[in-house]
Amino acid sequence: MKSYAELMRMPGVARLLFAQLLARFPGGMLSLGLLIHIEGIFHSYGVAGLVLASLSVGQAISGPLTSRWMGAWAMRPVLILTSSVCAVALCILALAPLPVVGFMIVALICGLSYPPIQPAVRTIYPKVVNSRQLTPLFSLDASAQEIIWVAGPVLVTFVATQISSTAGILMSLVFLVGGGIWFISSPELGRVRIPQSKRRFGVVLARPSVLLITIVGILVVGSFAAIEAGVVSMFGEGSPDAGFVLAIFALTSLVGGLAFGHRPISRWALARRISVILLGSILAIFAFEFWTIAGALAIAGLMVAPALAVMFAAVSSSVRFSDTAEAYGWVGTGQLLGAALGSAVAGFLIDAQGSTGGFWTAATLAAVAVLLAVVFRRALPDLRGRDASPIPDTEPVPVQPS
Repeated sequence: MKSYAELMRMPGVARLLFAQLLARFPGGMLSLGLLIHIEGIFHSYGVAGLVLASLSVGQAISGPLTSRWMGAWAMRPVLILTSSVCAVALCILALAPLPVVGFMIVALICGLSYPPIQPAVRTIYPKVVNSRQLTPLFSLDASAQEIIWVAGPVLVTFVATQISSTAGILMSLVFLVGGGIWFISSPELGRVRIPQSKRRFGVVLARPSVLLITIVGILVVGSFAAIEAGVVSMFGEGSPDAGFVLAIFALTSLVGGLAFGHRPISRWALARRISVILLGSILAIFAFEFWTIAGALAIAGLMVAPALAVMFAAVSSSVRFSDTAEAYGWVGTGQLLGAALGSAVAGFLIDAQGSTGGFWTAATLAAVAVLLAVVFRRALPDLRGRDASPIPDTEPVPVQPS
């Protein structure tokens, strides 16, 4: 814990960590809030699913694009623009009486304008701590984000069901605007300037490490989504037990990140950590009541944040500083696609086999992720004894001939 206490004493680190967490809180609230809101209006989960799909498609498209804009126009202008448009779209979704197509269009705009807080803060991190502290900071960030997935759904469900679904969406808006203002006003956003990338959009995916992490991210996050679907199916939508089990899953991720995130990262680290997630997913297949499923997911959860920390560090250390924001944008897009893939496949298998279909999906996706992490381990950087800082951008220096 000494390394984390030392990190929190570094100037600006605690402020950046908590500000970006608040600004990203809608990530754990919007899907569930919109689901409740749209289903309450049209009395159809199918229609709600279409609106949520529009939101996800918009986020997937915008991630790499808005992240790259930060190198061209600086972070603050891009974050102010996207946050403003997203806030207006959320207001319309919460308050306007629209037809189904109208809700889908506004949800798409909301997703397209979702502010790239995560790529921004992970691009700033290497500039506010020394190289020795960067890997623990990535781990602390990955662990802290579990708070979003524990508290966010609980908050929005309580407000949406006890007050109104409109209030649930407006609460997401408060976090987006309040956290966004706090984050955007951080001095580090003015001091850190992302150089404009000279490479074409998307070329960063030619980096083997970035491509591997993006693909593995699709599979790993897909396994998380399948686990969630399996748990909800096992206990039923009306039971609080599903929420408690998923909270245990997220809380053990927080514990695992703090306990293991500071350890040196070798080329085998990603495969080892995902193997523990695979083990927990396999045990979940044979779970039959609350404590057995909670125990299985507690094992899987221990390595969720540490695995994500390896991914963040691998991306950071493999690309030029000017490409880091776009690279994180692609990784984020992959994770969104993974969540959609895992939910869709798990849904079909749950219909066919019951809740075990969700856990079979999770185990299969995690197994493929382990296989890729082993076979292509040489694409990953060995960070033992070296830092995870991005590759510096260098340019030829003109010399005046004598």
